[in-house]
Amino acid sequence: MIGRLRGLLLEISEEEVLVECAGVGYLVRCGVRTLAAMPELGAEIIVHIESQTREDGTRLYGFLSKDERTSFQVLQSVQGVGPKAALSVLDVLTPGQLAQAVAHEDKTSVGRANGVGPKLAARIVAELKGKVLASVDFGPIVHTPAAPAKPSVGGESVAALVGLGIPETQSRLAVEQAMKQLGEEADLAAVIRASLKAMGK
Repeated sequence: MIGRLRGLLLEISEEEVLVECAGVGYLVRCGVRTLAAMPELGAEIIVHIESQTREDGTRLYGFLSKDERTSFQVLQSVQGVGPKAALSVLDVLTPGQLAQAVAHEDKTSVGRANGVGPKLAARIVAELKGKVLASVDFGPIVHTPAAPAKPSVGGESVAALVGLGIPETQSRLAVEQAMKQLGEEADLAAVIRASLKAMGK
């Protein structure tokens, strides 16, 4: 089974990347957060792989850190959580944030993931209690009150694009790339314009 790829990044699409290693191109499925963190095409990258073999063949899931791969594996130990839901959770929570959410029984944060309803979020928190922390070294858990959440420019931009009929996954990827280019202080209108431009809209 493939556990790691080191090669050239040749393509980035809405859900996957193409990595060439020793003349062989590997299609690797990634979450939105991972796709947004990819370097420029032609760069050499190291991708940590989770290989899953099914009736229709082998599928590769890729992550830029071992912690993300481990969290992906552990999430799927929860009943009702498959690869798609696990990727969705890691799109909204880093491994460290997931560990914090589980430690504090924060079902709301887990439930922000696309396709993860309240019942599944509660099950994830309950079944991963102690499990995530035992599997991944996230450092000390800091018990501090969470600050009230306020709408972010990125979140509002994604919502605006979805409102225009653009799929959420594509919207999130475009916004991540736009904010990387413009900086975190960019205003809503600028992020939306840059996102639409990147998608050729």
